[in-house]
Amino acid sequence: MHFPHRARFRALISAACCAVLGAGLLAGASSATAAAPQASPKAAGSKVVGYFTEWGTYDRKYFVKNIETSGSAAKLTHINYAFGNVTAGKCAMGDAYAATDRTYTAAESVDGVADTWDQPLRGNFNQLRELKKKHPGLKVLWSFGGWTWSSGFGEAARNPAAFAQSCYDLVENSKWADVFDGIDIDWEYPNACGNTCDTSGREAFKNLMAALRAKFGSGSLVTAAITADATAGGKIDAANYAGAAQYVNWYNPMTYDYFGAWDASGPTAPHSPLNSYSGIPRAGYYTSATIAKLKGLGIPASKLLLGIGFYGRGWTGVTQSAPGGTATGPAAGTYEQGIDDYKVLKSTCPATGTVGGTAYAKCGNNWWSYDTPATIATKMTYKNQQGLGGTFFWELSGDTSGGELIRAIN
Repeated sequence: MHFPHRARFRALISAACCAVLGAGLLAGASSATAAAPQASPKAAGSKVVGYFTEWGTYDRKYFVKNIETSGSAAKLTHINYAFGNVTAGKCAMGDAYAATDRTYTAAESVDGVADTWDQPLRGNFNQLRELKKKHPGLKVLWSFGGWTWSSGFGEAARNPAAFAQSCYDLVENSKWADVFDGIDIDWEYPNACGNTCDTSGREAFKNLMAALRAKFGSGSLVTAAITADATAGGKIDAANYAGAAQYVNWYNPMTYDYFGAWDASGPTAPHSPLNSYSGIPRAGYYTSATIAKLKGLGIPASKLLLGIGFYGRGWTGVTQSAPGGTATGPAAGTYEQGIDDYKVLKSTCPATGTVGGTAYAKCGNNWWSYDTPATIATKMTYKNQQGLGGTFFWELSGDTSGGELIRAIN
């Protein structure tokens, strides 16, 4: 089963974060290099879109300030703020405390100034506002759905216009309208199964995106994260992504999580292969197959971004160094079994080989796969050869405090 990139957020939310139903992969970063302001957005073809998770400010202590101190802010063109909820057929706030209420100290703040009790906006939204002041070309989109909160899209699809109106009213709320430049939809998955199964029909996604574009207009960004399942009769075939493409600025095909320790006994395989290789567990489960399928449907290459995971997936009980070995279960991870950040794995289980254009690592009886700066460079060559619109990644906190992976994208 192809678990999508937000499948991994099932655990370890602190009590203050109980409103957020999917925990993420965040951990803190800090280094002291302030980046020069970015004067204007980069041209099509060089978009760099990074996800920032709302819940990461809890256990992981990853704040908007870390986007700046890591040097990532100067390299990003867009940030996707994850996630807003979808409930009762409408867009809704995820965790209002994290988004708008949390008081930031001077040390935690992007601008080095402490929040006051009576200021009209605090929380992540105000921190993003401060970050945009430092980087005037940086755009922020509010992303709705994700693995945990996609079950509401089926009801939303029954009245796309009402859904679009609710999203517009929330994103364009006068308290924070200046923070956001558009909306990102992460429906996992239209007319198919993710955490829950949707039966709203093949045209539901297209109708939803059409309504969003009509409401938000040409001046706002409308994007979507979509499945990478390119198999015949798979999730790409389940929805009219080609028909919806006219309404989006771009798609983020989730070209990672093809394989992982949800298959507890293996075979071990890299979760984000660029290309096929001898012994790959499932035909068509690799990045270049996904991109070829989407382009073959007539979706312009300029509207497709290449997805990178800033984390690894791993098994334990493995004796074979090469891919294809058996396992006894998921390897231990910092926040969840079977998954860990790149910044952790580069030290605890350094890469020992590459396959299919990505790296793997055997350490003790554990086997991990993840992208490194070198394999990202290979993927960037592919991205350029294919004429893709840029790169996106899940998610910012998985990188090192010095932004090792985002530098490789650039």
